[in-house]
Formats: sequence, structure tokens, C-alpha cells
Amino acid sequence: MNNPIFLAAAPSGGLSLGMMIIWIAIMGGVFYFMAIRPQKKQQRAMEALLTTLAPGDSVLTSSGFYGVIIDVMEEVVIVEFGNNKNCRIPMKKTAVVEVEKPNSGSAE
Repeated sequence: MNNPIFLAAAPSGGLSLGMMIIWIAIMGGVFYFMAIRPQKKQQRAMEALLTTLAPGDSVLTSSGFYGVIIDVMEEVVIVEFGNNKNCRIPMKKTAVVEVEKPNSGSAE
């Protein structure tokens, strides 16, 4: 039965399988360059920052406290907060968010 209603509702082909795969690949590439790549770049920068920690560096912790590093171990740093020499707290290196190196030398 050649009813025109059934002929009009028949699929016209649309996107072929190859085109669908190409679009999925393009969307995957866009996702990679907008989400995954910047995150990995930020992670590498943070790892580089944590490997350069040294005693005497001023740091900002993830909880918002400023302090000075007293000792650096494998995964832990000891940070002195404020002018009170008794306020030394061991914390994980990953709690350090920013590092400011002390001025090395030349007084102007």
C-alpha cells in the first residue's frame, strides 16, 4: 500500500554513520581542549610549585592562613604562623596554595 503519509514519514537517511563518528570526534576534541588540557596544565604548575618549597618561603594555605615554612619533608611541611615561635603546625604539602620566595640578596 503506497499511502503518502507512510512515505513522508520514512527516514531520509539523515547523518550517515561516518558523519556521526566525525561529529563525536570533533566534540571530544573540543571537550579535551576546553576541560582536560587546562586542568592538566594547572596540575603540573601546582606540582612544580610544591617541589620548589624550601625553608623560609612565605606561603598561603588552602584555609587562608599565611605562614613561613620551617621544615620540608617528603609529604609534610612545618609552617610557622604569626610571630609566635610556638605556633608551628605540620601540614600536607598539598595544603599550600601560593608560595612567595624571600628576596635573595641585593638591598636597593
